[in-house]
Amino acid sequence: MHTEKVNIKSYSRKDLQHVVAELGEPGYRANQIHRWLFNEQVENFESMTNLGAKLRNRLSNRYVIQSCSIVKKQLDPEKKNGMGTSKFLVKLHDEQTVETVLIPAEDRNTVCVSSQVGCPLRCTFCATGYMGFTRNLNAAEMAEQVYLVNNLLTATPTNHVTNVVFMGMGEPLLNTSNVIEAIETLSDKDYSFSLPQRKITISTVGLIPQIDAIARSGIKTKLAVSLHAANQQKRASLMPVAKEHTLDGLHNALERYVDLTGKPVTLVYMLLEGINDTMEDAKSLVAFCSGFLCKINLIDYNSIVNMKFKPVETEWRDRFIRILVGAGLNVTVRKSYGTSINAACGQLALKEKTLPADRFIK
Repeated sequence: MHTEKVNIKSYSRKDLQHVVAELGEPGYRANQIHRWLFNEQVENFESMTNLGAKLRNRLSNRYVIQSCSIVKKQLDPEKKNGMGTSKFLVKLHDEQTVETVLIPAEDRNTVCVSSQVGCPLRCTFCATGYMGFTRNLNAAEMAEQVYLVNNLLTATPTNHVTNVVFMGMGEPLLNTSNVIEAIETLSDKDYSFSLPQRKITISTVGLIPQIDAIARSGIKTKLAVSLHAANQQKRASLMPVAKEHTLDGLHNALERYVDLTGKPVTLVYMLLEGINDTMEDAKSLVAFCSGFLCKINLIDYNSIVNMKFKPVETEWRDRFIRILVGAGLNVTVRKSYGTSINAACGQLALKEKTLPADRFIK
């Protein structure tokens, strides 16, 4: 009976331990294979020269090595440091695709990684949610998004990926185990590409049990929470998931996170004209921030074709900021890059997917 070969990259490092055990090989072979796959990025088993010929043959009889690839690139004409924000259409191991974004700045190159094909959460201001949900990415597919971009950058030796944010398509904490596996690979100190975990940020809509799990996991990444409203009713209307993961529960989870990790949380707040931008909204945000160490990252709404929201005027935004700063909060205003190529926050969606009619502007 014909059995289709499995992509060996779909296995975690722990899974590879079971693979080599089934083949009657010592445990250290798992680390050797993992190194060939992710440090050396080999495309065939014959390249794994410190494995015996017999083992290489047995692996090739059972498994294949499939990798992600970039199939399309778009460059934002607004350039910074000679390079604009770039969006890449990345083909995954099974021909599905996601979008990955490179955001260059004067002192860093940040890669925005997708963790799911689509997203099941359907936040009202986000294009990705209206694609629907297809599947989670495995750890290799997330790590490879970073490698692909880094390999492009290293055409110049001093240029490389310096930061990673899990803020692309999908909710990372609905794929927690694979995200952690990817982070551990990307931060492996024995590999030529090794990113300190403090340079990696996980962004979530605020899934309470998963935030607790991340806090207990021992990883040293940063945490960003998409808040967008500090009023329960408003937040639930913008983000349906907030009906289950309430503001009160989220506040308690963030207190526990800061207590356990000693790290501040970044609260991301997208200002939407007439929705969450009143002075009362600002005061509610101040109240939510009490009790745990945090900073506020204010972002403007990035227009999405046919979706019924608008960014706030600069003067109104400044009034909002003055209330936060006056209360002693640490506030930054993040400029979005890549809006012209739909690469900014909330804009990632594959073109073959369409937004539903009830989200169209009448």
